[in-house]
Amino acid sequence: MKERGTPALRKICSAAAIVGLLASVILTLPPAAHAEEGRSKVAIIVDDFGNNMRGTDEMLALPIKITVAVMPFLSTTEKDALRAHERGFDVLVHLPMEPKHGKPEWLGPGAVLTSMSDAEVKARVEAALDNVPFAIGINNHMGSKVTGDERVMNIVLSVCKERGLFFVDSHTNYRSVAGRLAREKGLPPVENHIFLDDIHSSAHVLKQMRLVRERAQDQSYCVTIGHVGIQGKETAAGIRSGIAEMKDKVEFVGISDLIRAEWKWTPDLTLP
Repeated sequence: MKERGTPALRKICSAAAIVGLLASVILTLPPAAHAEEGRSKVAIIVDDFGNNMRGTDEMLALPIKITVAVMPFLSTTEKDALRAHERGFDVLVHLPMEPKHGKPEWLGPGAVLTSMSDAEVKARVEAALDNVPFAIGINNHMGSKVTGDERVMNIVLSVCKERGLFFVDSHTNYRSVAGRLAREKGLPPVENHIFLDDIHSSAHVLKQMRLVRERAQDQSYCVTIGHVGIQGKETAAGIRSGIAEMKDKVEFVGISDLIRAEWKWTPDLTLP
């Protein structure tokens, strides 16, 4: 059979075939090879480490990078921070802060209170940082009253700036001043978007993980918080199920990775 078409047409067809072949090769590459840069990011912070709480082992065994928030001055504070660091996880000080409501005993030792003087607040924050090894930032435990107090939050964030740290607002107070003050000080205004375990069941946590995926895909990233504790194993199980559903749709990162990507902020740590 004679080959049909002019030489010019044959060249065009040949070029088209080459382009088609290259496209098919690209499409068969693993997702990380050509799409990783554009994937939405999810940073999971797990609060309340430091007191050998239920779910600790399960959280540290999750197959992704998480951020571990450790309360200071408790029985396993240093141990939990070390274990997290050895796993390559970011460590935060989960700093007890005065709430508007709630029992004082829920705060734990070393809490920051609005009744304290400037010097007392600064001393409390610095002592907590010194007590949690490998910490690269702070987030608040409770704290709905403190995060709305401009004087106290100015001191907390000033310590962060002095030490090259950042503050993650857990968003227990929707009138929080933390984000605005952070921006004024040149710090990244990081805040929690979704609590995973406001209802304590693995099914609810999985449902929340799906909301996390939706928010991350809509806005390029999402910060979410879960907890170890009485229902810690259930929370870990829900997170694990969510990971299985989401692993090809989002990228799970530590909070410091997210901050570098979204705010182009690189810490200059001054550790004790």
